[in-house]
Amino acid sequence: MRKRAAGTAAAAVAVVVAAIALPLFQPWRLVTDKVVDEALPGAVPISTTSSSARPPTISAGPQRPASRPAPQTRVLLTGQLISHEHRTSGTVAVLALPDGRRILRIENLDTSDGPDLKVWLSDAKVVAGKAGWHVFDDGRYRALGPLKGNHGNQNYPIPADVRLDDFRSAVIWCDRFNVSFGAAGLT
Repeated sequence: MRKRAAGTAAAAVAVVVAAIALPLFQPWRLVTDKVVDEALPGAVPISTTSSSARPPTISAGPQRPASRPAPQTRVLLTGQLISHEHRTSGTVAVLALPDGRRILRIENLDTSDGPDLKVWLSDAKVVAGKAGWHVFDDGRYRALGPLKGNHGNQNYPIPADVRLDDFRSAVIWCDRFNVSFGAAGLT
């Protein structure tokens, strides 16, 4: 009778621990992936589909005098993501769009999925290894939004009131566990 009661109590404790731990840690996120492939804002996609087997014929009309060139997207800052808590790679760029908006663009992102991941700008210097995992929330940071996917190319608007000189890094931050998955120094 005692063994049965002890077994029942152990099973009840295991159920309670699982009911608390599973939503908190979300271990299934280690094996899930979400791919996001956003175009650069303002880029005009070029269709390459055709119903004809022959290459298209392009007719050039009379040349017009060259007008002032359209404003171009400018690269303001760049960085390479390094791994922290989870293996992370990709490139980061702060871009000034022709219309005056700024975005943080992450390209070729490859990291783990995780609970409550955010994209931040931080005033902290990127430090490799475990010493760099927790530094980004020690000073000033600005959340740009939740991470849209753990693979691919993504854009995050940077509010107009953000002074880029105040920030030194871009971070993929896990708010649930207060740890960096990966970060890039911006230069």
